[in-house]
Amino acid sequence: MGRTGRGQLFAAILILTLSASPAAAVKLGIITGGPKGTSYQVGLNLQELMKSRGYELEVFHSNGSVENVYAVYKRPGVQLGIVQSDVLAFVAKVRTPLALKRIAQKIKIVFPLYDEEIHVVGRKDISDFDDLEGKRVAIDKEGSGTYLTAKILFEISQVKPEELAPVGTEEALERIKAGTLDAMIYVAGCPVRLFKENVKAEDQLKLIPLTNTKVVAFYPQAVIPAGTYDWQKEEVPTVAVKAMLITYDYRFGHCGEVGRFSKILYENLDWLRRHGHPKWKNVDLSYQLKGWEQYECVRRELGTGTPVELPKSEDVNPVLKAIQKLF
Repeated sequence: MGRTGRGQLFAAILILTLSASPAAAVKLGIITGGPKGTSYQVGLNLQELMKSRGYELEVFHSNGSVENVYAVYKRPGVQLGIVQSDVLAFVAKVRTPLALKRIAQKIKIVFPLYDEEIHVVGRKDISDFDDLEGKRVAIDKEGSGTYLTAKILFEISQVKPEELAPVGTEEALERIKAGTLDAMIYVAGCPVRLFKENVKAEDQLKLIPLTNTKVVAFYPQAVIPAGTYDWQKEEVPTVAVKAMLITYDYRFGHCGEVGRFSKILYENLDWLRRHGHPKWKNVDLSYQLKGWEQYECVRRELGTGTPVELPKSEDVNPVLKAIQKLF
């Protein structure tokens, strides 16, 4: 066989080999929360589901919702994020800094997810949230959704702790056990891995009820059921925020990829309820967050057409007034 013939044969073999190769997996990234938080576990559930559907979903942990909004807006490799609804209200409505207004225009809702209960954990002699007056309270690191929510809680309630410590959740828990802090706030859907693994009955800690009337007037009421954690024998009243799955307003390739991702999630919600974190059982994909439209690339893939904006359970006005005083 001559050189030309051998070259043609090689080219033919190469074409056949390439055409027989499986299609490369679609790569997407989702940013969640701390490694022991609920949103990170939810991200891992989505990773497992998508793997069998030709998606390579990388799950990133973070300091929380505020960081996640910025990451979806500008961080390479992060197309999706899980954020709190009150953080979205902050981004959408607060007029300063101007950069937030630009971000709000580019952030889109994929789906509502689950309620994230506000956990207030502290010493056993603290009876209620209002008893945090004059106490030392950890509110997570700056950039987290918990940090923002905690600031809002104390502004709305007018409860004034002696110290608001911006420390991470694991450090906060250890400092409460050591007696250098009195309590901590953590926003996450129960059960939270951190409190299942890092708290024992002998630590003499408790979930502190959050029943302040001014707070309850804004945030939806919730209950952490009895026995959610081994060291917690009775149900505890609290309030909650909604966790939302967001994306960037892509116009080209990622538009279709995020749309198809959303359809897989939508069609396999029952699988996630059976195999994923218990919070999947509480997911309502039809929930509407006032002021935010579902991403058009998601609507197109689901065939749902133009969205109908429905009232949500929270009124953003009290929180916006509180935020404007804080920032």
